[in-house]
Amino acid sequence: MGGCFSKPKPVEVKVEVILPEKEREKEDMSPNGKASPLAYKSNGTTRHYHHEERPITLNPYTNPKDVVEASVCHVKDLENGQMREVDLGCGKALLIKQNGEYYAMGHKCPHYGAPLVKGVLSKGRVSCPWHGACFNIGTGDIEDFPGLDGLPKFQVKIEKERVYIRASKQALQSQRRTKVMAKCIALSNYSTAITNVLIIGAGPAGLVCAETLRQEGFSDRIVMCTTEKYLPYDRSKLSKSMDSQAEQIFLRSKEFFHTYDIEVLTETQVVNVDIRNKTVIFKDGFRMEYNKILIATGSTPKTLTCKGKELDNVFTIRTPEDANRVVKLASSRNAVIVGASFLGMEVAAYLCEKAHSVSVVELENIPFKKFLGEKVGNAIMKMFENNRVKFYMQTEVSEFREQDGKLKEVVLKSGKVLRADVCVIGIGASPTTAFLKQSGITIDSRGYIPVNKMMQTNIHGVYAAGDIVVFPLAFRNNKKVNVPHWQMAHMQGRIAALNMLAQGTEINTIPYLWTAMFGKSIRYAGNGEGFDDVIIQGDIEELKFVAFYTRNDEVIAVASMNYDPIVSKVAEVMASGKTIRKRDVEMFIRHGKTGDVSWLTGKGS
Repeated sequence: MGGCFSKPKPVEVKVEVILPEKEREKEDMSPNGKASPLAYKSNGTTRHYHHEERPITLNPYTNPKDVVEASVCHVKDLENGQMREVDLGCGKALLIKQNGEYYAMGHKCPHYGAPLVKGVLSKGRVSCPWHGACFNIGTGDIEDFPGLDGLPKFQVKIEKERVYIRASKQALQSQRRTKVMAKCIALSNYSTAITNVLIIGAGPAGLVCAETLRQEGFSDRIVMCTTEKYLPYDRSKLSKSMDSQAEQIFLRSKEFFHTYDIEVLTETQVVNVDIRNKTVIFKDGFRMEYNKILIATGSTPKTLTCKGKELDNVFTIRTPEDANRVVKLASSRNAVIVGASFLGMEVAAYLCEKAHSVSVVELENIPFKKFLGEKVGNAIMKMFENNRVKFYMQTEVSEFREQDGKLKEVVLKSGKVLRADVCVIGIGASPTTAFLKQSGITIDSRGYIPVNKMMQTNIHGVYAAGDIVVFPLAFRNNKKVNVPHWQMAHMQGRIAALNMLAQGTEINTIPYLWTAMFGKSIRYAGNGEGFDDVIIQGDIEELKFVAFYTRNDEVIAVASMNYDPIVSKVAEVMASGKTIRKRDVEMFIRHGKTGDVSWLTGKGS
């Protein structure tokens, strides 16, 4: 993607601009291009929307001194389907040409700052090369996740065969834009025991649900409740950046929740949901009524049952305090990780430079074997061994031995005894749904909540999202799956919110996940459950490869290391509804067309 062309001439700065009315109108449109409804009927009362802009994202063109206009290239420098990162003197923008039209917007993904010029341009949107977030090139809105913000959109004009971009300096520097949101119109009139939308859980699904409601103009009360003592934070960083303090990984600031009247009740636990009376009961006996409810309680780490599991320095990583304590206890000491899961391996990678020794205990013979296959799993295992991590495979823990009340040794069923000053259990997680067993909300035998494509449970007005649900995955012929990915939780929260507002929106996104270890990132898209073959291109020993997972001659997932943006490209093909066949991949590999998505759909020449 993207073309190579000459460096533009020095920029020419102008400072006059007024935001056109058409741009104003677009700001009041929902991401699907439809105008947001004018009112939402709740409890028999029609409440009219009241939009307010977030203070830090005021119209960037109101102050002429904040505006820069620059000539960035000749019209012939860009062909259809090409992107270019251009410098406006005080910041960069992404210039795009598609179907003869020019577009300009922020050049960095607001999630982790990936350069979007290295991403994928397809059918009016750009996909992040790192984690798959997608942005509408016409509006800058985020259309697929992860992340919470969209991109600033800049004006493009053509004069004398030159392409000019006009932009706010503030927007160029921030590289993110929060959508216009509604505010609650009569918060002071509400009883504390009555709410309109109640969200149980404050992870990405719950937060995106609340934000989407406000973005779509919902102006009644929204309450989020969480058992944690913190505002919503990025839990995925707990195993990747274990020194992080809670405040460093907050998803939104305290001021954000205050500005948009999203109430967050911390350290509160719901123990029952009364669907007949539309009431939830908290552990302290407090009751709260609701009109619509989202259950997004996430998962609870599994623990071991062996002797000594209750010792203070045996951990499951659930909170920032857990992660911080593990790092402190592991410093220059011996750490044992039980379970070669993504969490377990990320913790092992993080600790290897801090601890005296790191050992991983796992029931399987190869890490990630069921998820990534034997060859990829072996390559990852070698990478860890080259970084001094010791593996004890095909065994499990029989006992934690203590000395003076602290963990001293981990005894394995193989008979091996490992020295251990700290141990992290990473053997998976279970859905946090036990409190719903008597509610009438359907829960399957594994504890998951079945939902339809609109994230609705079997009870009207009750929605569920995130790690706790099984849902129909469109590109796998609506197979009911559980996908506990950070990205998927975002999308499910959004779909739930849209359907609370009766927009009839179905989920149709491609699962996308990533992990980072020793500075190497693995990208993965699709759902490879039940794969029967793996086709690999590249040098797996050098950790530069792409792996296609197939079932019955159809590609159902793809993974890569050091091969960006191939995973985002495949995800876009899957999202378009096209089927990638095994023979297409074999031709793709035979011709080495790593930059041409058409080879994945049998259209290569």
